[in-house]
Amino acid sequence: MSPATAAATDPAARFIGPGAWRHGLGYGLLGLPLAFVALPLYVILPNHYAREFGAPLAALGAVLLGARLIDAVLDPWIGRWCDRLFARSTRAVLSAAAVAAVVLALGLWGLLFPPPAVRSTGMAALLGWAGAVMAVTYTAFSVVSVAHQAWGARLGGSEAQRSRVVAWREGLALVGVLLAAVLPGTLGLGATVSAFAVLLALGGWAWSRSLVPTAPAVVPLSGAVPAVSPLRQPAFLRLLAVFVLNGTASAVPATLVLFFVQDRLQAPPALEPAFLATYFLCAALSMPLWVRLVARLGLARTWLAGMGLSVAVFIWAATLGVGDTTAFLIVCALSGLALGTDLALPSALLAGLIGRLGQRGQREGAYFGWWSFAAKLNLALAAGLALPLLAWLGYTPGARTPEALHTLTLAYCVLPCVLKLLAGGALYRLVIRPEQRAALLPAL
Repeated sequence: MSPATAAATDPAARFIGPGAWRHGLGYGLLGLPLAFVALPLYVILPNHYAREFGAPLAALGAVLLGARLIDAVLDPWIGRWCDRLFARSTRAVLSAAAVAAVVLALGLWGLLFPPPAVRSTGMAALLGWAGAVMAVTYTAFSVVSVAHQAWGARLGGSEAQRSRVVAWREGLALVGVLLAAVLPGTLGLGATVSAFAVLLALGGWAWSRSLVPTAPAVVPLSGAVPAVSPLRQPAFLRLLAVFVLNGTASAVPATLVLFFVQDRLQAPPALEPAFLATYFLCAALSMPLWVRLVARLGLARTWLAGMGLSVAVFIWAATLGVGDTTAFLIVCALSGLALGTDLALPSALLAGLIGRLGQRGQREGAYFGWWSFAAKLNLALAAGLALPLLAWLGYTPGARTPEALHTLTLAYCVLPCVLKLLAGGALYRLVIRPEQRAALLPAL
């Protein structure tokens, strides 16, 4: 069977054409609550513990970092475990994910509402509770998300079809981010956790009724090393290097955006939610546009176009100053459009690579376990690069001197552009050019 024929018969082919939205919603809906829970864990929790329980920021930061490191290190093992579950049956995968989802919902509740006995024992007990429950909650989150991503990769399909599979998942995830940003301030944390539990159950039910992966017949990519660690596959390492470079470039401005808004633009606090909502909303709305472009340019070149747009936008952002809030709103909209490629296309590229390596239907969990580890590494690298750089160059939050604002602009605008350009060059040299050479081989 030719690759084109195989792609046409893969389950992912049903994500295009009449009724495609049902399949997209069935698989992708779980992405909404998974992203929905990430914001409370990463943003709301530290503020909640500091204000409600008087937790010291330094100690709380250490607890958060420790739990995050445990989570990241476990991801490759979780991926391999998911592969063993897939080898048994898809029902085994869904059952394990369902158990993890229950643990995830209970863990989120336990984190935000620690038992009175723990709160009354003292700060050490409270932080110990937070660290232990957070580690369990993060692990449950990783089990569900890695299994869900691996399931989508096993659906196969052409580049256009794979991009639609991922776009449904990531587009609905952005809806989850928007909901998570609004609900705590309007309905409270209790209602937020309840809404999350309902959405998680609904997403899991939809996933259980979605398209089931089929075992493919594939021809391995030349030079691939079968049935070994993904880290011994040169093609995967090349793609992973691009992913880390680009992800760090995207995470740096996400880490520094509120500093830029408050000190460089000196915007009213009431505008901060509008900036963030515009960014995520435009990212969600851009998904169909990028997916259509994939059919013309291919996944890698479309991703490269998104990187180029991001660089152009942040060069413009470097020229903004006090009061340029309207211009920055446009920056948020355009950078949100570029974010759509970062969310929808890299995972689709990885799914195709797994197939070309001859490991589709066998090793998706292992690959996405390392992929998830790298995504979390991006956030750590962003904080590890940007925040020390700001401190070293003399910037402190609230500083308004020309030197401090220049430093902030360099970190928020220029550093991401440098990293994006490096990522774009790596994408062209390490991914696009090898694909071009491979396409020429049959003709030679």
